[in-house]
Amino acid sequence: MAAALALAGAQAGLDTAVITVDPSERLRDALGLARLGGQPTRIDARQLEAAGIDANLKLSAMMLDVSGAWDAIVERFVADPATRRRVFENPFYKSLTAEFAGSEAFAALQRLYELHQTGAFELEVVDTPPASHSFEFLQTPARMIRLLDSRTARWLFTPSLSVGRIAMRVANETARFVVREIERFAGGNVLSTITDFFAAMAESMDAIIDRLQKTEALLHSPAMKFVMVTTAEPDRIRQARELLAQMDAEGLKLSAIVINRFLDEKTWTAVAESGARPLSHLAEISELRKSIAKDGAAANGLGRLVKHFEEYRERTIGEIDRVAAFARELPKGVSLAIAPEIEAGVRDLAALSRVAAYVMSGTAILRRLEVAAKGVVASREPNS
Repeated sequence: MAAALALAGAQAGLDTAVITVDPSERLRDALGLARLGGQPTRIDARQLEAAGIDANLKLSAMMLDVSGAWDAIVERFVADPATRRRVFENPFYKSLTAEFAGSEAFAALQRLYELHQTGAFELEVVDTPPASHSFEFLQTPARMIRLLDSRTARWLFTPSLSVGRIAMRVANETARFVVREIERFAGGNVLSTITDFFAAMAESMDAIIDRLQKTEALLHSPAMKFVMVTTAEPDRIRQARELLAQMDAEGLKLSAIVINRFLDEKTWTAVAESGARPLSHLAEISELRKSIAKDGAAANGLGRLVKHFEEYRERTIGEIDRVAAFARELPKGVSLAIAPEIEAGVRDLAALSRVAAYVMSGTAILRRLEVAAKGVVASREPNS
């Protein structure tokens, strides 16, 4: 979906880059790229043309190199080569960049900040972790600032900065909290490696914290728009409502919600075709039930098949009702977009372009689906 949104942005005339943290080859294949690395790669005009897409649009993609992004921060802010080697070889640093739950988030946001500062692209689309971890992703800069900017951490782990008894007493009183936080971040390393890390980074820590603060400011700036991608299952809709409330409380601007894999392309096509009766294939399921009841064919397995169709009908009507109700309760300023399940999957640029077209087509189809679903409910047999 991130790639589809980026393609839609490029089709709108914007020079666009999509950044993914997922090492899966699906995105690379869908974009028609031989490889996807840590630098933006432009989609070839011939590949765009072969997929029926304007060959002149500007779309680039990159896959995040998490450890490389962390190393780039150290290389930028730690001037002394010997100190840099000391940081790179430090077990705490290795754990922080590889095992810390927010390491990908930190790296992605730093890369986004760099791209935004260069002005190389008019639109940058970042694919974040799944919804269950997305809020942690957004909170990462603030959490890192609270940790690294803690005077207690510096007193505790950089003895040369611990001046006088008062400082040491303050550090001792809150040492358990700091150690617990750091161990939660980095997996419980021995304190000596943590101490060595803070000592090596002492001179550059203020610069890194300043960078984190600028990244945090970017997240809350008008330049940043968030798009939540979910599906129509009840638990996902409930989770979307919770995330909406959390983002509002944090002052993060949610611009749109995409309901992905909403129904199937057959249903969408039936609604979109001029003169077609929306959801007629669902209404016909009741006729199947009548037919097998009349012919006594339930015993040969057709009854179970019809039951499957009936469950499909109920699931479809349920999804339409949930999404329509969700659309009505969205706060002002939050747009809704919907896209169906692509039966063959999104395996190339042509399929990606179809997804982009669905997302940008608006939600007028939802009203027609809701009206048609009520008609199906009214016409079906009470015992079906």
